[in-house]
Amino acid sequence: MQRHDVVIIGAGAAGLSAALVLTRARRDVVVLDSGSPRNGPAAHMHGFLSRDGMPAAELLAAGRAEVRSYGGLIVDGLVTDINADGKGGFRVAQADGRPAFSTRHVVVTTGLRDELPDIPGLRERWARDVLHCPYCHGHEVRDRRLAVLAATPDAARYAQIVRQWTDDLTYVVAPGVLTPDERTALRARRIGIVEGPVEQLVVDGEDHLRGLQLDDGCVVACDALFVPPRFVANDTLLTGLGATVAHRGWVVVDGAGRTSVPRVWAAGNVVDPRAQVITAAGAGSATAIALNADLVDDDIRTAVAAFPPHTSLTTERRTKETA
Repeated sequence: MQRHDVVIIGAGAAGLSAALVLTRARRDVVVLDSGSPRNGPAAHMHGFLSRDGMPAAELLAAGRAEVRSYGGLIVDGLVTDINADGKGGFRVAQADGRPAFSTRHVVVTTGLRDELPDIPGLRERWARDVLHCPYCHGHEVRDRRLAVLAATPDAARYAQIVRQWTDDLTYVVAPGVLTPDERTALRARRIGIVEGPVEQLVVDGEDHLRGLQLDDGCVVACDALFVPPRFVANDTLLTGLGATVAHRGWVVVDGAGRTSVPRVWAAGNVVDPRAQVITAAGAGSATAIALNADLVDDDIRTAVAAFPPHTSLTTERRTKETA
């Protein structure tokens, strides 16, 4: 089995960015991807300098083409397991009996998934008019009737951020949840407060969101709904290797993306829930640079171990010249 320098698991912004840097550094790189990007439902991405408004799928397609142009191998497949190979590297196994890959280093960029409130139709409208990131989508729904559905403990603060994009904002929260300070702060910024459980979404005949219906039949009018989801990392590959997890449940990495497991790296949303596309791409690049430095150190150790003792550089050069 051929042994690669690096196997990257996940072909999102972080994974492809890491692959691009490493292939340009003339490393043997394989990228494995399951084909289910988190931002798949989104029509466009925003906040990425020079790529604002580009469909996410176009960015990823361009990234794949760039990686391939430098000799990187991209494989569509689901990774099921990573095991130490007893030789300082790893064996990366795929589902459905597909061939495994042997590698010196592993980079995990498998992202996260959004856990949403159990409200009928909510997930089907995700990234259309049910949104999660005001920095990604707020400008596109500015000055419209907006609502925030309290789904996390810090949702009141989240609503204060969404307020930046509209004067017509309603905060929908379960009874007895708001603290006095939160209630005062919301009212001070003219954010409407509705307390009660949501039963369903109200959609018009043209398939546009028009409001939230509460269990008492009342409807909170809105043209777009912001929902702060619960982020859950797709980190089973990392935890399966024994990577250290912080008290908040996220795998710990240093500033370069190193996990606690030697030769195992991670970047993007799998370790940083707040990373946007541009942030994830930058993290992938930084990880790749640090990883290549480690590979260089490995190469030096290998070369020194194979270097004939008592051989001077001058003697070696003469030998090459006369060969």
